[in-house]
Amino acid sequence: MRRRRSLVLSVVAGLVAAVGVAWGALPAYAAGPTATFVKTSDWGTGWEGKYTITNGGTSTINGWSVAFDLPAGTTMGSYWDALLTSSGQRHTFTNRSWNGTVAPGASVSFGFLATGSGSPANCTLNGAACGGGTTPTTPPTTRPPTTQPPTTPPTTNPPTSGLPKHFLTGYWHNFDNPAVELRLRDVPAEYDVIAVAFAEATSTPGAVTFGIDPGLSASVGGYTNADFTADVRTVKARGKKVILSVGGETGRVAVNDAASATNFSNSVYGLIQQYGFDGVDIDLENGLNPTYMAQALRSLRSRVGSSLIITMAPQTIDMQSPSVSYFKLALDIRDILTVVHTQFYNSGSMLGCDQAFAYSQGTVNFMTALACLQLEAGLRPDQVALGLPAGPGAAGGGIVAPSLVNQALDCLAKGTSCGSFRPPRTYPGIRGAMTWSINWDVSNGNNFARTVRPHLNTLP
Repeated sequence: MRRRRSLVLSVVAGLVAAVGVAWGALPAYAAGPTATFVKTSDWGTGWEGKYTITNGGTSTINGWSVAFDLPAGTTMGSYWDALLTSSGQRHTFTNRSWNGTVAPGASVSFGFLATGSGSPANCTLNGAACGGGTTPTTPPTTRPPTTQPPTTPPTTNPPTSGLPKHFLTGYWHNFDNPAVELRLRDVPAEYDVIAVAFAEATSTPGAVTFGIDPGLSASVGGYTNADFTADVRTVKARGKKVILSVGGETGRVAVNDAASATNFSNSVYGLIQQYGFDGVDIDLENGLNPTYMAQALRSLRSRVGSSLIITMAPQTIDMQSPSVSYFKLALDIRDILTVVHTQFYNSGSMLGCDQAFAYSQGTVNFMTALACLQLEAGLRPDQVALGLPAGPGAAGGGIVAPSLVNQALDCLAKGTSCGSFRPPRTYPGIRGAMTWSINWDVSNGNNFARTVRPHLNTLP
């Protein structure tokens, strides 16, 4: 998210350069390297698989290629940490630029989803037999949510936050900038969830604090913490939800060990009790440790209960692969996660779920192909929403007409109004949209909310 006038532009040239690379045949190693397969989840009609390439030899492997057959009736889905080419039922995975070198004794892995009951056969690693690649005799039997498989069984009941099936989220500024500044009670009625931006770091690792910004107070003619608390009650009485966003572009909240995870949980819980927040939004743009943030959020959930709303607002680059910290966090806590509002702006061009093209921001293709990546790699449709700027001034790039947001939602939910990219299936449960920000939307005539919110009611 953006604060004041600074603009963030994350142009990922490396990803664009990776598109269309032709991979040549790699030499076979005489002895040592193996590629071992396991099913990490199996839910009857499909499964999640993982190959681990281990260098048991004495020479470094510089580039690897794992090929195998899937039986008729079993189809390949999304994948991560490798590049894929397919010919019929023969699938060949090759290394990414960052995981092709495997030192003696080291290992790397990649994963994928498949539909059907079959398993890989005739595996080769760099042209030689994979060796040691087996399917477990008793695959996991835990059935995941009906839309996508989790890598671990849920440990708590699914969230019951009382939100609409499809909803609109907007960020509210607790600071002064060129956008129109508002008291919380003056937020337009179209917004279902109001994310208060932002909680700030303290000198205690992991802990956060919140209070009304003096600049905001001055710009609206006086606004105190007590006024804000009363406004939270007023807005909630209207049926809205108010959550506290942690981080932002300049935020420096760090949860990197067990102690800081405890501090985060304790401090956020205290702010929930003080102000009446319904949940927390994770918007850390300067690094995130998924292990300890998951620990912090599970601790917070255990104290608040199933009504706790947990949202995330990662940058687009943070949701390019399930191995990236933000994506990993979302998958690790999907049993308690409400929704991910990925920022589909300030992003340049990015790969989508087809891994075939770098789609340009500001297009229907960009929104649908990148949302599809999350949907096909493990998040449920109700956990995915589209995050876009609310018009001029709100972002440095990726600003779209709200009507294009509606087209992207229709493409994902109903398979209509798509661009040249068409998702492999429809996702009627797609959660909705988010905008940065409410203040910028009001500055631009409230066009985003007035266009997108009514359209959400037309989705399945």
